[in-house]
Amino acid sequence: MLFSVNPRSKEVAILRGLLRRHVVVGILGARQVGKSTLARLVAQTRTGPVTIFDLENDEDLARLTDPMLALKRLRGLVILDEIQRRPDLFRALRVLADRSDDPCRFLVLGSASPELLKQSSETLAGRIVYHRLAGFGLEDVGVRGQERLWCRGGFPRSFLARTDADSMEWRRGFIRTFVERDLPQLGLKVAASTMRRFWTMLAHYHGQTWNSSEFARSFGVADTTVRHYLDILTSALVIRQLQPWHANIGKRQVKAPKVYLVDSGILHGLLNLPLQTDVEGHPKVGASWEGFVIEQVATHLQAEPEECYFWATHAGAELDLLVARGGERRGFEIKRTTSPAVTPSMRSALDNLSLTSLDVIHAGDRTFDLDARIRAVSMARLLADVPPL
Repeated sequence: MLFSVNPRSKEVAILRGLLRRHVVVGILGARQVGKSTLARLVAQTRTGPVTIFDLENDEDLARLTDPMLALKRLRGLVILDEIQRRPDLFRALRVLADRSDDPCRFLVLGSASPELLKQSSETLAGRIVYHRLAGFGLEDVGVRGQERLWCRGGFPRSFLARTDADSMEWRRGFIRTFVERDLPQLGLKVAASTMRRFWTMLAHYHGQTWNSSEFARSFGVADTTVRHYLDILTSALVIRQLQPWHANIGKRQVKAPKVYLVDSGILHGLLNLPLQTDVEGHPKVGASWEGFVIEQVATHLQAEPEECYFWATHAGAELDLLVARGGERRGFEIKRTTSPAVTPSMRSALDNLSLTSLDVIHAGDRTFDLDARIRAVSMARLLADVPPL
């Protein structure tokens, strides 16, 4: 069996804890990432009544014509799927969340969008907590699934497809549907062909520092326009903008974010790389693996986007990933090699950034010390050898 642990078991445990502490809990994630499946797994752990509303189902929409009448009598767990289709429900949830007896908990699912986050934060301020759901990770598939996860990505239907061809077919369909249907629903009124070209260009820029002027020239629009495109894709959780860390070190430092496609499988779909041999023979192989490892580290550490940075100076010193929480600063370098070595960049990062530790994630089989505060950590042992924050 490919899975070494129960898929989504960690996510279920996290959500059960959130539901014990909060009346309204939201799951945010890209389309097709498995939000509905996760919600049903959570529901299976409940002993009381469970009521599910799928807001893409006309019958369920009709049941919610009068939200207060439909929801106030319910008990147990209430799941509202695709809530971005009915943002007016947040007003009813605010009233219901303030009841003194707390007769039920609400689990709301939505594809992330600026409008959804704005409305929910304004209407349910102090009453809702969000959990961001990514695709399958190492916790879900185990070490034996690592290479497949990297090549196919973490979207469940892509990862679980019977063949590589079936997986690529699903990813191509997802990309087409995303630019033709999902992005317009998120408020981006741009031709699907333009957004497909922009997303593909981002795939070729994967792992590089964002240059709005270069993108603007390519599309014949203003810098602010392409920046808006980028922010929409980031809000939809398909792009990660890794922000630069600024240290007071008297050196010129890079100030623009690095851009990564969150899912390595979608990256490979946009680059038309259906097989692992295609990925390994492509010039973006190093950047692809770097982005994949960054996502796995961030997921393992449960690090929020605002806790993740990179660092670089114009003199050439750099650090692939810096995770900062409280007074702890962990550094990560990512090398697709089986024999990593200490570099001047690593020593510079240790000296200038006051790092708690520096781990070099590599493709070999062993974890070992490279220097007094630098370890080489096998990607295969990431979960075991990198302690949580």
